[in-house]
Amino acid sequence: MAWKWIKTFVYLSMCVTSAVGNKQASQKKCADFNNTIWQQYRQGIKLRVQYFLLTRNNADCASLFTQDCLNQTQKHTAYFNSSLPTKVIVHGYRPLGSKPSGMSDLAKALLREEDLNVLVVDWEFVASFAYNLVVENYKEKHGSTLESFHFIGMSLGAHVSGFVGTLFEGKLGRITGLDPAGPMFKKAAPFDRLDSSDALFVEAIHTDSDQFGISIPVGHVDFFLNGGMDQPGCTHLDLASMFDYVTCDHMRALSVYTSALNRSCSLTGFPCSSFEEFLAGKCITCEDPFTGTCPQIGLLKSGITVTPLPNHEKVYLLTTATAPYCAHHILVELRVSPLDKSADIQLTLITVGHPETELKLKLNKDEMVYKKVTAHPAQLCKIDSVQVKNTGARFFRQGDIQFAYICISEIPQTRGLDPLCVKNINIGRGVPWSRDFVQVC
Repeated sequence: MAWKWIKTFVYLSMCVTSAVGNKQASQKKCADFNNTIWQQYRQGIKLRVQYFLLTRNNADCASLFTQDCLNQTQKHTAYFNSSLPTKVIVHGYRPLGSKPSGMSDLAKALLREEDLNVLVVDWEFVASFAYNLVVENYKEKHGSTLESFHFIGMSLGAHVSGFVGTLFEGKLGRITGLDPAGPMFKKAAPFDRLDSSDALFVEAIHTDSDQFGISIPVGHVDFFLNGGMDQPGCTHLDLASMFDYVTCDHMRALSVYTSALNRSCSLTGFPCSSFEEFLAGKCITCEDPFTGTCPQIGLLKSGITVTPLPNHEKVYLLTTATAPYCAHHILVELRVSPLDKSADIQLTLITVGHPETELKLKLNKDEMVYKKVTAHPAQLCKIDSVQVKNTGARFFRQGDIQFAYICISEIPQTRGLDPLCVKNINIGRGVPWSRDFVQVC
């Protein structure tokens, strides 16, 4: 991102805060992203940066902030309202000849959630050339309160948002990084990438930290979905295009955040030192550092009320493969009697009308208590039955397996639901065991 772009945004901020009051007719043509081809890029015949404004008064037809506004000739849109909060959406790297996906859906979801100004930044010319040049150049020479601005940056746009926050000395209200870009940023100093010092509250959603996203925490709170790497549903080859297949994990952050704004269900994270520790059932509360209130994606400041804010706090959660992506976190705990040799079991949670959840566990001779967190599409009180099978190899399979108990519970345990427990279970070779539950939510 060039210094010229940063200056443009600063001038834009000054202009739009004094723009309210001129109620001229809205533009006849809806503004849209540049869709530049290589020849046009070389000729430089299009705007290098554009700003689209969407409000509840023009949610289906974006207005364009022109360069005239930046030159203070007052040719501004009549829709901007400086008394309302402002969300600024910044897309990331995109190939020439393409438009950033998901930006319109995100803007509309924001407007459904709250009455505000949504500014969408189109910086195609500097975001569409070679990726390494974008990274090297994005900060070189080329009336509203700061607290009311919330930047939402996808991929490289997350770091652009962070640099804007640096220019404002960390006084922007909020920055949300949607899978902040990783290549060439993983070893960068905090000044050269998104960091918690860039705004009063910085959050990040990580979905592709082993490829296009960054693997380190960069905000006050960092949500690592499914460990922050491989996302459910992104391994299928029936996606719309090879580009969609390659970027599926990376773009999932945008899809999940947009879906979370609809509030159809909660996407709750649990603070933990690692994803492995979380799956092992060692991080099932949010007492430290959130005093019992687990952070959620999409809420104001992620629902975090603690003071001072945590820093670079990693939280983990599981999701489903499709919108709204919400999964119920189920803790499975079992105690097994001493074994002659190791054994393999498969535990299945069954809810009529929903996909089954299968959980495979390896039981060792020297362990007795096992815990595992898994994702289930229905809440605990709607689980109809649980089934357990002894699945070891035929000739090396453990004989009968004795369980002192098998308990399943939902985390976080905020609604007072007691765990579902079954005691004194014997599972023989090749004979599945199951138990039905009759509950009322």
